[in-house]
Amino acid sequence: MVEMHLSAVRVEYPTNTPILLLQEATGDRALPIYIGRPEAEAIATALQGVVTKRPMTHDLMRDVLTEVGLVLDHVVITELKDQTFYAELRLRRGGSNYVISARPSDAIALAIRAGATIYAEEALLDAEGIVIAQREDIDEPGEGEELVAQFHEFIEGVRPEDFDK
Repeated sequence: MVEMHLSAVRVEYPTNTPILLLQEATGDRALPIYIGRPEAEAIATALQGVVTKRPMTHDLMRDVLTEVGLVLDHVVITELKDQTFYAELRLRRGGSNYVISARPSDAIALAIRAGATIYAEEALLDAEGIVIAQREDIDEPGEGEELVAQFHEFIEGVRPEDFDK
């Protein structure tokens, strides 16, 4: 497994399709995943630290897990099959471990709220990952803008059908 960080949640133009970009923690590969608009909003809400009067779905799930003593240890983006990404929630309680299938967008929204680590399977990243920029390219002030520009260039040229297998 390869540790990933949520790099961006953006809307692809001209189709207005939300996409999230997971960046390899210690490398230069990224994994773009198309998601729905409500899922993008749920992730953005968590990233911005917005607190609602009543718990939203992912907040509720985090609270239920906490109440029953389950810890979301990490999430794993496992595979791409028939143009659909798959993920797993890796939970633990005491000495027991549990694996629950989930949509990547839900898994990431929950991971952000629970402070859990995000991983991708190495084979998936090898097959579907893209190289955006060398990690050392963004160490200097202002250089992160180049990474964003490269991501926008990638987004402008890619279509959902590009992920057909």
